[in-house]
Amino acid sequence: MKHIVVVMVFLNVNYGFSSYSQSVDIDEPHTYTPPKHYFQTSSFDEADLDDDTVKNPLDRGPYFDISASRNVTALVGNTAYLNCRVRNLGNRTVSWIRHRDLHLLTVGKATYTSDQRYQSVHNPALDDWSLKVLYPQPRDSGVYECQISTTPPVGYSMMLSVVEPITTIVGGPDLYIDTGSTVNLTCIVRHLPEPPPVILWTHNGEEINYDSPRGGVSVITEKGDITTSYLLIQRAKSSDSGKYTCSPSTANPITVNVHVLNGEHPAAIQSAHSLQSNLILAGCCCLTLLFLASALTSGERSTVR
Repeated sequence: MKHIVVVMVFLNVNYGFSSYSQSVDIDEPHTYTPPKHYFQTSSFDEADLDDDTVKNPLDRGPYFDISASRNVTALVGNTAYLNCRVRNLGNRTVSWIRHRDLHLLTVGKATYTSDQRYQSVHNPALDDWSLKVLYPQPRDSGVYECQISTTPPVGYSMMLSVVEPITTIVGGPDLYIDTGSTVNLTCIVRHLPEPPPVILWTHNGEEINYDSPRGGVSVITEKGDITTSYLLIQRAKSSDSGKYTCSPSTANPITVNVHVLNGEHPAAIQSAHSLQSNLILAGCCCLTLLFLASALTSGERSTVR
């Protein structure tokens, strides 16, 4: 019986130690892990951002805040900004490098390239070190890296896309409409960072008045990644013929020729235009031949004398 009691006491003592050990593990403070969007990287791989694991977490020293987009789209000729937000920079410096040729563009606030379109802009309140690109062109598109002068250096890559907007009118450059039908001009604007604030329609160089006594003229604009503007003219008549121009405020204009037909066939109109062009060309050729013949005749007379 004594042996049994001793064993029970021993088990109770061990169980107490075991419980105590477990309670210490539960109450032990955890190591701080920074938010997922705070880490350093030198790889331009979007898959890294989707990883469930935090890569290279930094509890101290400089690190990148990559909560902003890594893709920047700029319009040709309009100033572009690539924003790099660096926390805890301390006495380190921030540089910008162009990946295409590994060219050093800026160091701190100084520009280190002969192309003065590249400038460094620092906003101390937000810890931002932005690369400013003046008058960007399509050739400026590519990967740029914001780099911190740690040992070894760490970088954060961004993609700049410089686009030139394209404006088109469906069915142009010539549209043939029957008298009394509805004219539907569809203007499409592509490759803009944001929709154009205004799209202006003109007829033969004059802005279209949607409240004119003629009536039946309206415009519908749908804005988005691709902006579409529809000009609708009901009960078309011959006076509605002419040049219509779609002019987005932030893109190139485009013009279409509208022909309102009074029973004519489009092929006949095109044949008439071709005949007129051919007659003009034939007239020019005749004049050229007459000039050459006159020159040759004058030359022969000079030789005889």
